[in-house]
Amino acid sequence: MKKLLIVCGAGHATSTIAVAKVSRWIEKEGYTNDIKIYQSKIADELNRIDDYDAVISTTIVPDNIKDKVINGLPLLTGAGVTGLFDELKNRLAL
Repeated sequence: MKKLLIVCGAGHATSTIAVAKVSRWIEKEGYTNDIKIYQSKIADELNRIDDYDAVISTTIVPDNIKDKVINGLPLLTGAGVTGLFDELKNRLAL
């Protein structure tokens, strides 16, 4: 099972919105048995980022992990959501 981490600044508000939207996408695409979602705040996960197969963030992340993180703002704005899910599929090798 692939591990997907979704983070925001405090681990509550925008990551909750992102989790809901990604969960609906996972169900729609039939990946329910393939992906487990974890939710947290970015500060708690900085040293564990490599423990996940993919990371989506709705907040700014440090430069040293930017290449490992998918920008989650499209989940909040609605613009670019298809591209985000395409990138997620590539990262998770689905």
